[in-house]
Amino acid sequence: MRVGVDVGGTKVLGVLIDEAAGGAPVVLGRIRLDSLPGAAGVTGQVVAAVQGLCSSAGVPVHQLSGVGVGIPGVVDPDRGTVSHAVNLGLVETIDLGGILAAELGVPVRLENDLNAAAVGAAALLGLARRDLVLLALGTGMAAGLLLDGRLRRGAGGAAGEIGHVTYRADGPLCACGQRGCLESFASGRALEAAWLGRPADAAERREGPAPAKVVAAAQDGEPWAVAVHETFVDAVATAVRVLVLTCDPEHVVLGGGVAGLGEALLGPVREALVRQTEDSPFLRSLRIPERLALVPPGSEPAAVGAALAVPHPEHQEVLWRS
Repeated sequence: MRVGVDVGGTKVLGVLIDEAAGGAPVVLGRIRLDSLPGAAGVTGQVVAAVQGLCSSAGVPVHQLSGVGVGIPGVVDPDRGTVSHAVNLGLVETIDLGGILAAELGVPVRLENDLNAAAVGAAALLGLARRDLVLLALGTGMAAGLLLDGRLRRGAGGAAGEIGHVTYRADGPLCACGQRGCLESFASGRALEAAWLGRPADAAERREGPAPAKVVAAAQDGEPWAVAVHETFVDAVATAVRVLVLTCDPEHVVLGGGVAGLGEALLGPVREALVRQTEDSPFLRSLRIPERLALVPPGSEPAAVGAALAVPHPEHQEVLWRS
């Protein structure tokens, strides 16, 4: 058994899994904690998640084959270091893997959270060792690339930063310093900003998080929400199209918090892809809408993928290693 932990800007998700070499992961337990910033906060919450999972399952921590941690930022899995995880207050490089291994007394492997999510989605969907891109629509937008069953991190660790491809050159200033990036239109942050900036006479009685509220308003025909939703869907479809044209994966899986919209997200994005490709025989031949899928609801793919990054004790090889 091993534990996988997905460390996000607002929450820490952990899973305890049992997985034979090459077999499908079986989730034995789950835990959710609030995130705490800084090295001490991140370390403490990961340790608390591992201990909580093991305590609930009656498994001593030292009996784990290891712990995998998916975390945003620039991650060096071999060194166990992370830097530029600004949402977590981790800017300078720290040896998080070494700190956690010393605290827990078991091997710890770090992985970028999107890479971990791609691995987890492939395992959960039964698409292991194949081409898959996980397009995460969360606070921002980025992708984890699993090509020929192997992670693609890129020369500088920036593979999959699709959210910073320009969508509208005259668009708003992005935190990256560019204007009109895709994630400025197609992310949870973009939909939250649209909801907070809605017209004064817009209906306020909406349930759920901001993305769900914007979609509900669009479905009710409120003009401001219809315009926001159409742009959002077109931008997501554009990201999918660019990923297919650059990587040609068999599958593009939508994940992240916004993917909780389910079919209310998948259907419109597929329709937008049809519109974007219908005038090009070449693009139609790629069947891009048919490649699209959703992460299974409630499946915590990043936590599962982080767990799968831990070397299996029978052969001591890192699964899914790039």
